[in-house]
Order: sequence, then structure tokens, then C-alpha cells
Amino acid sequence: MNKRTPSQAGVSIATALIAVCVFLMSGSAAVACNIPVFRYALERWQPDNCELILFHRGPLTPDQQQMLNQLDEQRTARGEETASTLTLSDLASPPPLHVNLWNSIQTTTNRKITEPYLVVRMKLGKGRVVNGWHGPLSDAATVGILDSPARRELARRLLSGHSVVWVMVRADRNVESLPESQDFNSKAETALKTGFSWLSTNLELPEGIGLPGSELHSEIPLLLKFSTLEINREDLKESFLIKLFSELQPEATRRGEDLIIPVFGRGRALEVIPASVLTSPLVKDLTVFLSGACSCQVKEQNPGFDLLMSVDWNTKLFGEGNAPPSFKADRDRLNQKPELLTIPTGN
Repeated sequence: MNKRTPSQAGVSIATALIAVCVFLMSGSAAVACNIPVFRYALERWQPDNCELILFHRGPLTPDQQQMLNQLDEQRTARGEETASTLTLSDLASPPPLHVNLWNSIQTTTNRKITEPYLVVRMKLGKGRVVNGWHGPLSDAATVGILDSPARRELARRLLSGHSVVWVMVRADRNVESLPESQDFNSKAETALKTGFSWLSTNLELPEGIGLPGSELHSEIPLLLKFSTLEINREDLKESFLIKLFSELQPEATRRGEDLIIPVFGRGRALEVIPASVLTSPLVKDLTVFLSGACSCQVKEQNPGFDLLMSVDWNTKLFGEGNAPPSFKADRDRLNQKPELLTIPTGN
């Protein structure tokens, strides 16, 4: 087998960007926010909704209805602000809803489709909606569409004060990795440890937290705390996340590289980074960005995408019946042009 370098295999995130939004001057005073990005995202940014579409023919059986009810409970557990929609499309009652989507899935799916068949539509980046997962309803509970042990642990850490949780999806041990990929995986793990060590002694919270415009609204401790969370590819309960991340970095996945995903706020993934790209300076740069003053409060102007999680964030953060802090509409409407910084590609 010929050896291939990451560049030859086409693996690169040279186009990945961090959007640093600079507020314009209003009169003689600048509009400022000194809350760290990770904390502002936790308190202010509502996770994106997703759409669940169930294609079926005629009435569901009692067992199928029970499966659907369990999924519906997870869907509504996200809270009213971010509850996902659930649409049932009866293929036996023409014209069925979302018929074009159904025809497209039938055309592109290589295996036989078993009904009832579930499609999960989610937002992935600005203005992009993708089929995050699709398969028989019977598989929905095992793959962990809206809930899984890893995401419950993610929520626990983020709600206890962790600034950024670096999720590591390990390479498939059942697939022979290229020798250089094994080396990349080892170096990526070292890069995280080295980065964390540097950050623990050099990183500081922004000044001015608590001043007007930079108030905290949750009692969760404000910490500079970073951790890693490993996911094994053999874990069937994490199939949804593994498939999602792998399809965003297919070449690295085929080569047997680990995938690293920095997660912050309410389960927002900043980027899916192959092990061959992750370096200690990159860990530092991304963490410094997420821990710095939130110069851009508009979620859509920041990189990343929201993981589907069965968490009522508003209740967890502010208590039952308490509303999250309101946005400053005049700030959000400012004509902000982001300054784009290119993430280095590494080797």
C-alpha cells in the first residue's frame, strides 16, 4: 500500500475560520461585552431546532408507537424554546408530506428501506440543512439521536463550569490505520495535554465581568476549566454522533485518524478537527478565542454547529419558569463585519 500524506489525501481544514466580530462605535462610546465567549454562548445562545420526519404506511403498531413516544419525550425535553418538530408522513395517503425528500432518500440509500423510516434534519452551519441521520424507526433508540451517555456527560460538565470539553472520537480499531495516522493520533493527544498545561498557567478571564453590559445571569461558577471526553467507535449508543462527525471528515476517518471536537456553550461544536491537523498552538488559539471577551454576540456570525441534546438548558441555567437574559436588539442590529482569521492547517 502506498503511503499518503494528509495533503495528498485531501484532508485539510485550511478554510476553517474563526469569526471575530468587531462592534462599531456608537457615538463616542464603544459597545463592549467582557463575558467570555463560552459563557456568553451558555447563557444566551439557544440551540438550533431540528426536524424529525417519520415516513410510514398506515397506522403504526403498538411497539412502533411506543418507540415514537420515547423519541417524542426526548424531543420535548429540550424545552419550549428549542423543542424539535416531529412530522408524520403517511405514504399510504397521497400526496405524502415531504415526498421529494422521500424520493431522494430512496434513490441515494444503497440498502433496502424498512418502514417506518425516520429522517433527522438539522442545521449545520449558516444556512445549511442536512440529513443528520436517517434509518428505520427501530434503530432510532439505539443510535442516540437526541440523547446518549456522552451527551449527558457533556451537559453535566458544561453545566458545572467546564469552559470547553474536547471530545475525542477514537479511530476504528477494527480498521487497519496507516502508520502515519497512528503517529498523528499520538501527537494530537500530546498536543491537548501540552495545550492544557500552558493554558492553566497563562490564560486569564477578561477584565470587567459583572460591569454593566457584562453581567452574568446564572449561578454556575465561571471557570477556566478544560477537559477531554473520549468516544469509542464501537460504542453503539454513540452511533449518531460518530456518524455525524465522521461524515464531516470522511478522508481522515478512512485513514484511521482520531477526530477532535471542541464543544462549549449549550453543546456547540466549534469544528471537527482531524488528528493530523491538531497541534498545541491550535489548541491554544481556539481556547483563547473561546475564553476571550465576547466581541460578537450574534450566534450566526460565529463558527460551529449545535449538537442535538435532550437538555432543557434554560431551566438548568436559570431555574423553572425563569426566562433567559434578553438580547440587546440594538447591538445585534449593528452593521458588524467579522474579521476572519484562518486556522492553520498544521502538517
